[in-house]
Amino acid sequence: MGKRVLIVDDEPNIVISLEFLMKREGFEVSVARDGEEALRKVEESTPDVMLLDVMMPKKTGYEVCQQIRANPSLSGVKIVMLTAKGRDTEVAKGLDLGADAYMTKPFSTKDLVAQVRALLGIS
Repeated sequence: MGKRVLIVDDEPNIVISLEFLMKREGFEVSVARDGEEALRKVEESTPDVMLLDVMMPKKTGYEVCQQIRANPSLSGVKIVMLTAKGRDTEVAKGLDLGADAYMTKPFSTKDLVAQVRALLGIS
């Protein structure tokens, strides 16, 4: 069974491109379009890695990250925050809340794939 990636973003164009990219890399992909849906999907089918936007409806990526990290049964989920907010304070906040990596938009798809593979221990 392939590694599972959950894409959490409310921007359809980003979701489409990330979904295509991750499927092309051989990952099983699911999508959530807001923070609450993301938390439901994580409970239903724990992903190996989550690509998490910060600015979303219902719950921010920061809140989602914090809730996942507060649940010991989800400690294995790797979280990559993807956001247009690239100031040092925002990066620090994301990492402090437990994100494994933080990438600012626009990002290189090659770098994103490399980051996901590194977090999953795939060469």
